[in-house]
Amino acid sequence: MHLAVVQTNPVFGETQRNVQEALDLMATVKAELYVLPELFNTGYNFIKQKELAALGERADGITYEMLLKFAEDRNCYIVYGFAEKADIMYNSASLIGPDGFIGIYRKVHLFYRENIFFAPGNLGFPVFDLPFGRIGMMICFDWAYPESARTLTLKGAQLIAHPSNLVLPYCPDGMVTRALENKIFTATADRVGEENRGGVEIKFIGTSEIVDPNGKILCRLNSNNPAIKSVEIDLSLSDNKQINVYNDILKGLRLDQYK
Repeated sequence: MHLAVVQTNPVFGETQRNVQEALDLMATVKAELYVLPELFNTGYNFIKQKELAALGERADGITYEMLLKFAEDRNCYIVYGFAEKADIMYNSASLIGPDGFIGIYRKVHLFYRENIFFAPGNLGFPVFDLPFGRIGMMICFDWAYPESARTLTLKGAQLIAHPSNLVLPYCPDGMVTRALENKIFTATADRVGEENRGGVEIKFIGTSEIVDPNGKILCRLNSNNPAIKSVEIDLSLSDNKQINVYNDILKGLRLDQYK
């Protein structure tokens, strides 16, 4: 399959513009699965709850409608981050395909001021079967908790789609470790640019990347500009957890010793 990471520079509050700019990038590269950043449609740096209430969407909102048309036309799948308006507000990622909505993940580990605006995720770490493989999702700061990626691995995921708005410089290398310690593919889609709102300035680091189960960086984008990159991968490689004849990453777990 061909897997693409999409790196964007959204303008805060300009939802349709931000989605269209992402679609314009996606149209330049053919892939079976596209991974977009966290909150790619609204921007990140909320300063008032009423902003979030106004910009949040149901899972079938305008962002879904715009992306679904692309998925239908291209017969592809898309993972994207958005502010989900449900019973309360969640920092979420949706997985959609040519036949519509497939599933959702709500960010478990909130970062910094997200704790003011969003509720922690309550759906766990689901894994979804697609025609080309088994896909799990986590969002940005989830990377700092090894349990996130390990849980998805134990549930059978072959690829972790990782929408992000990264600000910490060591996260891209951290995801190499997550791929290596679980022998799984990871696709981190980050954004670039800055948001300075309400006296809070945030700079995003870009460097979106795709990493293979041996920790090899298959692609890593720049830190300053919108971009897209697709690589061809074989997801079945994630099923081999063996390091040598004596060591298997999962069979070697000593759960009795970790308590």
